[in-house]
Amino acid sequence: MGVSTSIAADEGTDAGIAVVTVTYPPVNALPVAGWYELARALREVGQDPRVRVVVLEAPGRGFNAGVDIKEIQRDPGPQSLIGANRGCAEAFAAVYECQVPVIAAVQGFCLGGGIGLVGNADAIVAADDAVFGLPELDRGALGAATHLARLVPPHLMRPLYYTGRTVSAAELHRFGTVWEVVPRERLTEAAMALARQIAAKDGYLLRLAKEAINGIDPVDVRRSYRYEQGFTFEANLAGASDAHREAFIATGGK
Repeated sequence: MGVSTSIAADEGTDAGIAVVTVTYPPVNALPVAGWYELARALREVGQDPRVRVVVLEAPGRGFNAGVDIKEIQRDPGPQSLIGANRGCAEAFAAVYECQVPVIAAVQGFCLGGGIGLVGNADAIVAADDAVFGLPELDRGALGAATHLARLVPPHLMRPLYYTGRTVSAAELHRFGTVWEVVPRERLTEAAMALARQIAAKDGYLLRLAKEAINGIDPVDVRRSYRYEQGFTFEANLAGASDAHREAFIATGGK
């Protein structure tokens, strides 16, 4: 359980590719420490001069189910909630600010915090069973509309956010925000194939390109997401969140 990293040898087919693997069974819902662990791993591989591209994967039933709501509810005070919000912000930023391109390899469900990760990635390769969504309102939270808005047009993002409905990988492929959709058994192969194409480029120029592309983004994603999180705190202070989280836990997380 946790986050592991592998970097291919300097020579060979996969040279320059780092794979960051997140494993938090049963559904890859990350505790506070997990978000910070992921952020550290991404920043470390991005700083490694051998690395030219990162593949972010999370094998299991789904890519990411967001924060560990049970951890938040076990804490009688606000520290776990604060930790989850700050940890998510750091992990999302670590994807975006990674010095080299990041490819997200997504299967199954990609929900809540998962949207923050893939919305900040440079490319998404998805299995044909992948679905993407923000059930935040049903969990007593707000956030990651910043990142969903990078995946779908504004007037689709809003009803998806308000209803908590999901959108399929095939639909995102039609919008051009998913690079490729493949059968689940081919997901790793497809993500690595794209990674090899990127890793074949000059590493110095790739790092310059990542910085330059981030620099022309119209939205400051870190600031935008932290703005959203302020409303999550307001919802908690108003007493509007606990009941939703308890209901989610009572239904077994469904």
